Amino acid sequence: MRVLVVEDFEILARTIGTGLRREGMAVDVVGDGTDAVEHLAVSRYDVVVLDRDLPGVHGDDVCRQIVANHPYSRVLMLTAASTVTERVDGLGLGADDYLTKPFDFSELVARIRALARRSPAAVPPTLRFADITLDASRRVAMRGSRRLDLSPKEFAVLECLLVAGGRLVSTEDLLERAWDEAADPFTTAVKTTIRRLRAKLGEPPVIHTVREGGYRIGEA
Repeated sequence: MRVLVVEDFEILARTIGTGLRREGMAVDVVGDGTDAVEHLAVSRYDVVVLDRDLPGVHGDDVCRQIVANHPYSRVLMLTAASTVTERVDGLGLGADDYLTKPFDFSELVARIRALARRSPAAVPPTLRFADITLDASRRVAMRGSRRLDLSPKEFAVLECLLVAGGRLVSTEDLLERAWDEAADPFTTAVKTTIRRLRAKLGEPPVIHTVREGGYRIGEA
């Protein structure tokens, strides 16, 4: 899952970003509406966590642009406002959900995951191939009866491959979906993560390298 956090309070933004990455999400963090619009123009996000009161382009206008131009992105609006009228106004802009500050981080994570499941491009909560199963909501991956001890990046890469259902997934696509904008396109992080994931999955091998193309999950 790729998430854009738009929050002008730097400490809160950094805290949210760090926490969501620990949950296995690829997260970009920006501090104003102008940067948010620029990021949305070049990257596709499953969920946008959007502070309503932003410098630059106001959060309301960012929300309108997402609704108009990015139908696959769900919007979770954050605000210090707590009145029913203000919450209704935010939802009326097209936001998919609304969370009042201060909030519990576990609730934020639960709401983000719920929104991702409502996306037009949403995938089943449990993914399967052969004897491999992956439950994204519980962060559990199994091979047969064996639970896999995966890092957040290994889990995200396996999820991307399972979602593709045997189709080719390029290195660039994996960087886009499992890492964030800080990832170096020339890094060996994807190759290293694939190697570790293969080792943890064990035999028989199910992740195959396509020469000069990327990776796919499937039979030999």
